[in-house]
Parts: sequence; C-alpha cells; structure tokens
Amino acid sequence: MKKNRILSLVMALVMLLGVASASAESLNLAQLPLTAEEGATISILAINSYYSNVDLKDATLLKEIADRAGVTIEWTLIDPSSYADSVSPMLASGKDLPDIIMMPDKDLNMDYLSSGLVEALDEHLDIMPNYSAFLEKNPIIKGSLTAVDGHIYYVPQTVVTNNYQPVLMYNTLWLEKLGIEAPTTLDAFVDYLRKIKETDLNGNGEADEIPMSIQSAFLPYMFAPAFGLDLVSGYYADDNGVVHYAPYEKDAYKAYLSFLNGLYNEGLLEQEFASLNRDQIVARCANDQTGVTFDYSWQMSTLYSAQYDSYKADSSKGVIVGAAPLSGENEGFYVGRNPISNIFGINAKSKNKELAIKFLDYAMSDEAQDLYVWGMEGLTYEVDADGARHFLPRCTEDTIWYQGLGINAPNMPSQQSVPATDVLLAAWHVQNDRDYEEPYIRAPFPEVYSTEEEAEISGMYQVDIQTYVDENAIAFITGTKNLEADFDAYIQTLENMQIGEMLKVRQAQYDRFAAATK
Repeated sequence: MKKNRILSLVMALVMLLGVASASAESLNLAQLPLTAEEGATISILAINSYYSNVDLKDATLLKEIADRAGVTIEWTLIDPSSYADSVSPMLASGKDLPDIIMMPDKDLNMDYLSSGLVEALDEHLDIMPNYSAFLEKNPIIKGSLTAVDGHIYYVPQTVVTNNYQPVLMYNTLWLEKLGIEAPTTLDAFVDYLRKIKETDLNGNGEADEIPMSIQSAFLPYMFAPAFGLDLVSGYYADDNGVVHYAPYEKDAYKAYLSFLNGLYNEGLLEQEFASLNRDQIVARCANDQTGVTFDYSWQMSTLYSAQYDSYKADSSKGVIVGAAPLSGENEGFYVGRNPISNIFGINAKSKNKELAIKFLDYAMSDEAQDLYVWGMEGLTYEVDADGARHFLPRCTEDTIWYQGLGINAPNMPSQQSVPATDVLLAAWHVQNDRDYEEPYIRAPFPEVYSTEEEAEISGMYQVDIQTYVDENAIAFITGTKNLEADFDAYIQTLENMQIGEMLKVRQAQYDRFAAATK
C-alpha cells in the first residue's frame, strides 16, 4: 500500500492514455485549412475531462487542431458523470443541437438513428478521406458501425483490443522458491495452488499464504476458455459462425462450474471470493501473501509488482508477472475488448453540415491523432538519438497540467493503440504483453445494432436471463445449489426464460455483422 500514492499518476496515464501512430511523419489526407471562410466555427457537444479541476474548453492541443483546420470550436462540455442524463433530453427534443454530437451511448438500439437525428456519413465519404482510410483498415469496427439499413452514421472513439488486456499473473518469487514454471494447464495450476497452501513461501513462520486472489468478475476470463467458453461475452460464434450462449452450453458450462466448486471446497478459491476487491489484493501483494491474481495487464508493473521492496521501476523483471492462459480439454485464450468506446455524429439539421463533416474527418487524421496522444515536441515529449519518443518528466509528475493540455481528450474521437502506453511501462512489462497477450487474445462477441424487434426481444428477456445466470453461478460454485441435482432444472429455466429467442436475435445480428465486414 505504501507505494500506491507514488504510482497513482502513472496509473492514471496508463489507463487513460489514447495512443495513435508513433510515426514522426503523421499523415493527413485532408486539405488544410478546411475552409477559406474567415471566422468559421464548428459547434461540438461532448463530455469534459474526467478530472474535475480540468476544463478542456481552452485546451492547448485541441486549439492547435482547430487552428490547423482553420476553424474555431464552440464547445458545450458537460461533466462525464451527468452527461447521459443531461444530453438525452436534448436529443429527444431535437432542437438547438450543435453541429457535432458525442452521443450519450452507443445507440445500439438505433433510437437516435431512427429519429433522423444523425447524418449518414457513408454518403459523404468523398469528403472524408481520413475516415474512409480508417474504415478500410478496420473492417471489424466498420462492421460494428454499419446500421441495419446498411449506412454508417458515426465516427468512433476506440480502445486497445489486443494489448494490455486482462491476464493471468503469478508471483514469480514463489515460483522460483518452488522451482517450477508458470502452469499452463488446469491440472498443473491446481497443483501449484496446493503447494502454496503447504509451504511457508513468504518465510514469516505463519500459514498466511493465500493461493489465489481473484476478483469474482475475472473468474470467467481466467477459467472459462479452458472449457471452450467465452463467458465474458456470454454469446459467442463458433468457427462455423453459429452463435452460442456460454452459460447454456450444458456439458462445458457444467464442467466449468464443477471445477470452480472443487477449488472452493478445497479452499483454493477463498470463501469470500465474491466480495474481494483490488485494494485487498494490493494489500496482499504488499505483505507477500498471494501466489496468483488476474487483472488488466497494466496493473502488473505499476500496481502489483510495485508493492514489493525488491522491485524497482527500472528492474529487468517483475514480481507479479503475466503468463499464458490456462488450457484444459480446450486450448486457453484471453478475451479482448470491443474496440468502440464512444461515438460522434453529425447533426442532420446542421446549417454547417459540410464543414462539420470535414472537421470530424480531420479529427480522424493521423496528424490530429498524433496531437491527441503525444502532444507537441518540446512541450510534452522529446525524441532521442534513435528517433524514439519519450514523455517529458512533467507529464508523469503533473497529471492536471498534462490532462489540461488535451492529451487523450475524451471529447474528441481519439483512437487508442499501443506505442505511448509502452513508453510508460518497464521494458519487461512491454515484452510480457507481446509474449503472453497478443498471441492469445480472442475478439469478444461484436456489438451490433438491433432492429426494433430485436431490441424489444432483448429488452424483455436478456436482463432477467443474465441476473438468473449470475445468481446461479455463485450458488453452484459455493455449493448452495448442487450441480448434479439442480443443473438440469437450471437449463430448463433458461429455456423457459426464452434463451432460444435470444439466440435467434444474436444469430441474426452476428450474420449482419459478418456480412458488413466483407
């Protein structure tokens, strides 16, 4: 715990950092300035900074983007915590809306699209060269953005999907003491947990070692793939494009629950696992009390390894270190994220539509993305003799100043990638990400727009189904429900709750998505 305060600024940067191309020669396919009109303005409605003492209205880097485009931005910025509640009524009225709108949600039920509020951008791709290039390079994102009517209405803000995702982490000090490698199979993993219970690995003379410290939300990430299941997404498509619901896969899901119940009964999964939180895991690391955890990769060096006195920021290796996923009868994998985090649309009634479209396109250029992520040379970063970029010390020492510049501005369509995260992390951590995440990441079930009928069916059934599944998972793992006696009734109840109808909906959505990616 003693190192948390020191690391908080770095963690904030790692978790929030949007990363674009690290190329010194950023590309811009638009002709600048976008207009010859003096005093041209664009109005934008979006969220303000997540830092309460930062106002992005006059952010240096966002002003630089506007200046290069030859426009002045009239911002309406609202606190993120109240954005949806504030903006939804504005959109419902459809009056006095700005040129560009950051939508309060991903509009997957097409509420705003159906109202005619948003302009179809695919009809303007002739003046959106940067966005056209982005869509061509990212067919998965294009598929998710393609509405039921075949049009594309939104420009996305995205996150990384194949790097720095949730990963299995081991206490390497304990592995070394036991003289074993990081387990790669379920059987070897259970043997490792048993050894921890039998050995005074922290050397304090007490039996206070806790084999595994996992937040309950990460259990599906960690164990379900070994049974061939994607419980993170719930719904998933097999190699033939057939959609399944993981908690309804009778044999595989029952085997998964049985495995966790065995860990629970043996004390390898602690009794209070459902309430365990990250702060408790950090405290265990600080006391060298746990052998395994599972979390987003960026916690590996900046949070968990940093709790150990033997670890220094410039260490050549970590203490809590990522490893390959566990395999059982099925080869293990890690589940990544869907790439789209937020969306921006053009007001269909804007009197300034063409300029707004051109500006949103320029905001997607490599040139603009480079400014979002790295800022300006000499102000936020420097270039070493090898041509590599490094953030200047003030960026990690003064988060408020750094965010106030508009770095990784949440009110613009910034596109996350990897390079600027890499420079904030220890070299061993970066390499670990390449060795144990990239090769094993599997894309989650895609986010797809719903027809009105699909939205109605999902609204009627999915929330109740998910609640029932979550409650029963805990009951089966802890043994308050017996797998042999009660599992068939669980499956029957899912059928009575219309899981069959939900599978038809997800199959239709997946088929549309697959067609749109071609």
